[in-house]
Amino acid sequence: MPYIKVYIHFVFTTKNRFPFLNNLETRLAVWDHIRQNCKKKGIFIDRVSGHKDHCHCLISLGIDQTIQKVMQLIKGESSFWINKNNLIKERFEWQDEYFAVSVSESIVEKVRNYISNQEIHHAKKSFKDEYDEFLNKYGFEKFSG
Repeated sequence: MPYIKVYIHFVFTTKNRFPFLNNLETRLAVWDHIRQNCKKKGIFIDRVSGHKDHCHCLISLGIDQTIQKVMQLIKGESSFWINKNNLIKERFEWQDEYFAVSVSESIVEKVRNYISNQEIHHAKKSFKDEYDEFLNKYGFEKFSG
């Protein structure tokens, strides 16, 4: 049996970064559902949190899991669940794009804390500022169009 521990920090936004998740109770319900859904699907989710217009997940990929498949399972099922349960008034969607970066074992605890403290973090910094920092820090290019 192979032993694998490959941590990936995922960040994905609501469609057009609309603040669909502007209610703390709704956010907590969504994060809890994502956690439960991941467990059912054999996805090891270490942390999940976010704010009104985005979500962060720290996941350790399994032997046969790909970044694309994990994102498809999390985003697709959670948006279906949000709409089915009428958690928000509008039709909910996640944006197609997402970030995924590997996390070294040496900084896993730092990333866990960062994800767990999203409510505090976004009281001081907008997601747009965080997004721009993320692009710069990891050398992603901004696409316009």
